[in-house]
Amino acid sequence: MTELSYREPEPKIIAGVKGDWEIVIGMEVHAQVQAKSKLFSGASTQFGAEPNTNVSLVDAAMPGMLPVINAFCVEQAVRTGLGLKAAINLRSVFDRKNYFYPDLPQGYQISQYKHPVVGEGEVLVDMAPGVARKVRIERIHLEQDAGKSVHDMDPAMSFVDLNRTGCALMEIVSMPDIRGPEEAAEYVRKLRQIMRYLGTCDGNMQEGSLRADVNVSVRPKGSREFGTRCEIKNMNSMRFIQQAIDYEARRQIAILEDGGTVVQETRLYDPNRGETRSMRSKEEAHDYRYFPDPDLLPLEIEPALVERVRDSLPELPDEKKARLVTAYGITEYDAAVLVAERANADFFEAVAKGRDGKQAANWVINELFGRLNKEGHGIGESPVSAVQLGAILDLIGSGEISGKIAKDLFEIVYTEGGEPRAIVEARGMRQVTDTGAIEAAVDEVIAANPDKAEQAIAKPALAGWFVGQVMKATGGKANPQAVQALVKAKLGVE
Repeated sequence: MTELSYREPEPKIIAGVKGDWEIVIGMEVHAQVQAKSKLFSGASTQFGAEPNTNVSLVDAAMPGMLPVINAFCVEQAVRTGLGLKAAINLRSVFDRKNYFYPDLPQGYQISQYKHPVVGEGEVLVDMAPGVARKVRIERIHLEQDAGKSVHDMDPAMSFVDLNRTGCALMEIVSMPDIRGPEEAAEYVRKLRQIMRYLGTCDGNMQEGSLRADVNVSVRPKGSREFGTRCEIKNMNSMRFIQQAIDYEARRQIAILEDGGTVVQETRLYDPNRGETRSMRSKEEAHDYRYFPDPDLLPLEIEPALVERVRDSLPELPDEKKARLVTAYGITEYDAAVLVAERANADFFEAVAKGRDGKQAANWVINELFGRLNKEGHGIGESPVSAVQLGAILDLIGSGEISGKIAKDLFEIVYTEGGEPRAIVEARGMRQVTDTGAIEAAVDEVIAANPDKAEQAIAKPALAGWFVGQVMKATGGKANPQAVQALVKAKLGVE
């Protein structure tokens, strides 16, 4: 497999009043496992169900109820770890993380602390063609999600929806390797992309299945020491992640330049005000009183399961991008656009198979994706199939239609459907390649414009005007190369 070469981007530097500052960012991404049932119960994980209908006796913490591990959720965590080139721990332990909150009926969360299911890995975060930041993954652990408190349904009361309680979460913890707001957003985007390829998380941030806690600190440019970090909780938008980091970094810089001290704490981002605000002092591990869950034995994973999952992994975005560049001769930028979603890349390869890769990429990205994006649709809603688009390219390649006719044909297929070749035949769209007919049109245009002909003879660059007039006279059906050659020959110019 050909690998693309990368260099690391420069860290984002913020100019303060007294000097330049560097941002240091680490992230904890909470990804809901794509599974039909919850981590320790058989209740459904369906989004959008009526409040408190996807709740088992285990989720509601009824007395005497015991958790039973969902083996598929474990397999999905292993799959994610392998996709992030991480170490899989064959032995891990579930712990109780103790805290009280209305949407956590047990009064504790079953999580993993010192012995997570997945160890160290890495993610390559693309910033531009040939530019990427390598972000190290510290760990991935499995844990239960909490429910949802609703505060806007009654002026005097809050309500609790426990449907999400007990859904399996993978908490993906990075090292403090990220160096700017844009990198942080791209890191989350890359994780989302990889997990969608793997089928382990749908990545729907609007539905809350992907959320991020962002740890932000600043330090003087050139310093190797980390500053005091603040954690911004529950970010569910790439744009808000960038805005929150930028605000928080500038807030901390202002405090430090004024001689103050940054207090380690948990903060929330208010998108309406564009600022972070204090939520609570930062908890430490001892505040949660972690201890091994007495209802769950240590999780033992067979090496054979890990190998089976490894063998079933799809081609992942980085490898697919490198292959598309090599196999189809397309640019790294175009390859990055195509692999953004697995279905997009599959569509492109179906179109490009046996055809010119660059031409296929141009039509898929610019014509098809451009139209779909404008209308707010994804590739799954495309009215033009890969077979239809491939047929259009074949008609161009055989010289039966010109590029201009091809765009008209694409519009017909997009809006009305139909088989491209049949449409060309039925509507008389075939390109005119008869030299005699083209020559007659060239002679007619030159004869009608003697002054222009003299100007073109004196200044050959003006010959293009005649080409345009002939194409117009033939309704765009004349072969452009033949028209250009005949115009130059008739005018005696090069």
